Amino acid sequence: MNRRFLLTLIFIIFLTACGQTSNQTDPSSIADRAHDDQSTSIADNSDVSEPDKPSPHSDLEVHYMDVGQADATLFRYSDAEKSYTILFDTGDWKGDEVVNYLMAQDVSAIALIVVSHPDADHIGQLADVVQSFDVGEVWMSGNESSSETFRSGVEAVINSDADYHEPRTGEEYEIGPLDITVLYPDTITGKSNEESISLLLTYGSTKFLFTGDAGRSDEHNIINSGIDIGADILHLGHHGSNTSSDPAFINAVDPEIAIYSAGVNNSYGHPSEDVVSYIKNAGIKLYGTDKDGTIIVSSDGENYRIETNKEKPASNSDIPNNSNHNADKNDDGEDRIADNSCVNINTANAVDIQAIIHIGPERAAELIDLRPYDTLNDLTRIQGIGPARMTDIQDQSLACLD
Repeated sequence: MNRRFLLTLIFIIFLTACGQTSNQTDPSSIADRAHDDQSTSIADNSDVSEPDKPSPHSDLEVHYMDVGQADATLFRYSDAEKSYTILFDTGDWKGDEVVNYLMAQDVSAIALIVVSHPDADHIGQLADVVQSFDVGEVWMSGNESSSETFRSGVEAVINSDADYHEPRTGEEYEIGPLDITVLYPDTITGKSNEESISLLLTYGSTKFLFTGDAGRSDEHNIINSGIDIGADILHLGHHGSNTSSDPAFINAVDPEIAIYSAGVNNSYGHPSEDVVSYIKNAGIKLYGTDKDGTIIVSSDGENYRIETNKEKPASNSDIPNNSNHNADKNDDGEDRIADNSCVNINTANAVDIQAIIHIGPERAAELIDLRPYDTLNDLTRIQGIGPARMTDIQDQSLACLD
């Protein structure tokens, strides 16, 4: 199946879900059709490198970009004739750091963009990136979101010359001297975070592992796949949250370095104190974008080195004490509730959100997944929030926007 037709189908389904078209398509069939269409994927795409550019990166450089409470990682490397660029996740919907950073790195073409899942802190700047650079191929899980950020990202891909693919467990690719093994998902059921695209990227003998926001049960599924998931550098799942980084998974990966992406004093309490403690006690060196800024790992295929844009790299002794920004005891959140000002539905944590009438734990989680919101009435996208409950929320005068 033509990939552009496939992505267009997804877009039609998205519009259907939003009530903008009467076309009916079975969402469950999308992944199957994508999965059958592997034969002409990126491994066969010869027009994904930067052949006319000099090759300034004889070594692989992996930039874990400081994009606040979001994810974006840049891979740059060369072989004898070509330079390659890969982007894993595209930052937060509210920022513009990704395009600016890529331009500062003199990027002109991107072989592959991987969006681990459709949450706005991972797909956030996809539209801007696709519209600013020559992109060879885009990978997405196949799960969808009703957010404007997802819609604009998908629309930008459709309107570009990029190919589209939904990778599945066990697929393997070579992009120049970099090997990619797809670890997850095996299939999709609509669980956005849990079914994040997870990849093992191998350059020589140096291995990098990414899991997006996949949870602990998904990490166990990855272990049970039978694929060797040993890696030197592990990007901690879900910004270092304790919903990810199961000890069994950490032991199976057995990394020397762990890196999390999180914003300074973020309202989610990321990274989790439990995860930080486990990593520390396991003797794994920990870096975080909130503490170290952008973190760059360079590898010649045998050895690697790490630089940050701070003077002193983080060490285990520098691991932040999270007791002051635990999600359940967030100072900013408590103050905001205490003075009865407002709960910002685009930024508040799950605990604060539940102060809004008719919002319990499950709806708080759905509210966060559906971000961003342009108006309070967008809360009707949450299951069970109809006009009557929306009126109650407005009468309460607690929920607010930026």
